[in-house]
Amino acid sequence: MFEVSERWKHAYPDAMVGMLVVRDVTNLTSHPELEKRKRALEAELRSRFAEPEDIKSVGAIKAYTAYYKRFEKTYHIVLQMKTLVVKQKPLPTVSGLVDVMFMAEMKNLLLTAGHDLATVVPPVTLDASAGTESYVKLNQEPQVAKAGGMMVVDREGILSAIVYGPDYRSRISAQTRDALYVVYAPDGITKGQVGGHLRDIKENILLFCPSARVEPARILSARGIEELEV
Repeated sequence: MFEVSERWKHAYPDAMVGMLVVRDVTNLTSHPELEKRKRALEAELRSRFAEPEDIKSVGAIKAYTAYYKRFEKTYHIVLQMKTLVVKQKPLPTVSGLVDVMFMAEMKNLLLTAGHDLATVVPPVTLDASAGTESYVKLNQEPQVAKAGGMMVVDREGILSAIVYGPDYRSRISAQTRDALYVVYAPDGITKGQVGGHLRDIKENILLFCPSARVEPARILSARGIEELEV
C-alpha cells in the first residue's frame, strides 16, 4: 500500500513521513471526554507559551521553519499557536477524526494531514514534486505544487503537499469510517517524535471510539518503510 519514490530518496535523505491507518471508526461530531482533553491541552499550551515568542525557539518549529524558508513560506502552525495562546481562541470542534489531528499538531507542532481512506487509490507514495503537479486544495482552490516540495500521492493524484496542505478529494467527513494520517517530518524531526505524535492521535481516537482498529504506524524514508508500534 505504501511506496517511496526514487525522487524522494534523492531529495530528502534525512527526512521522513509517518503514516497511521485507523479503521472502523464512528466519527462523532463531539465527545465530552475529548472536549475535556482539549481544555486541558489549551491550558497546558498557554502556560508553556506564556511568552509567545518562545514558540519560535522550539526545536520542531525550527526544523519546519528552515524547511519552509526554502520555498519562501512560513510555518503556519506558529500563527495557529499564537491564535490559541494569545487570542485565547479554543481548539475547534469539527469531528472526532479531525479534532484529534489538530490537537496533536498543537501539542507536538508536527504538520499532519488526514484523509478518508475510502477515497484513496493505492499505492500511497511519498514523493518530491516536479513543480508541474496540480490538485484541488481543501478550500476547493486549484494549486500547483512547489517544485521539490514533499508530497504524498495516490493513483489519482496529490493527497497532500507539505507547503499547501491536503486535497479536497480525500477530505475527512462525517461519513468517514477509515482514515489515513500523514505526518511530515523534515530533517531535524526524530522518529521518536513522529511515533509519539501518532500515538497521541491513536489514543484520542480510542477515547471516543474504543472499537476502532489501529494498524501499526509506518515510517517512510529514503531507507525504506518501517513498521512502528504506537
